[in-house]
Amino acid sequence: MKTTHYFIERCLALGKQAAEKGNSAVGALIVKEDSIISEAEEAVKTKNDITCHAEMEAIRQAVKTLMTNDLSDCILYSTHEPCIMCSYAIRFYKIKEVFYLQQSKYLGGVSSALPLLTTDHVPPGWSNAPNINHVKEDS
Repeated sequence: MKTTHYFIERCLALGKQAAEKGNSAVGALIVKEDSIISEAEEAVKTKNDITCHAEMEAIRQAVKTLMTNDLSDCILYSTHEPCIMCSYAIRFYKIKEVFYLQQSKYLGGVSSALPLLTTDHVPPGWSNAPNINHVKEDS
């Protein structure tokens, strides 16, 4: 069984690739049953599209790969705390657990005044809040 450290290290490698292309150094992946279903790097600048955060790109790929909008048996790993846009998608697609390394300075889905990842004030049909895990650098 792969560890959290294994998946976070992969996210860091993806983030490094993103930075080398001029994007923010963010990488994310979706895991199901200990297997990586999708992985993505930040592509906002290279695609000139603000919605191309690494988490959004990984979710898009997972939905396409699994051919479902229900990712309730999946886990998201990211180098960074998902922003509120990404948090909306995480909740909408019912991702059950989120691991992230660095806390967001602004508009984080956990740490901001708009804690979309943890609030119970969401539309009917959305999932319960996912389990949230802020990974420490030495984990």
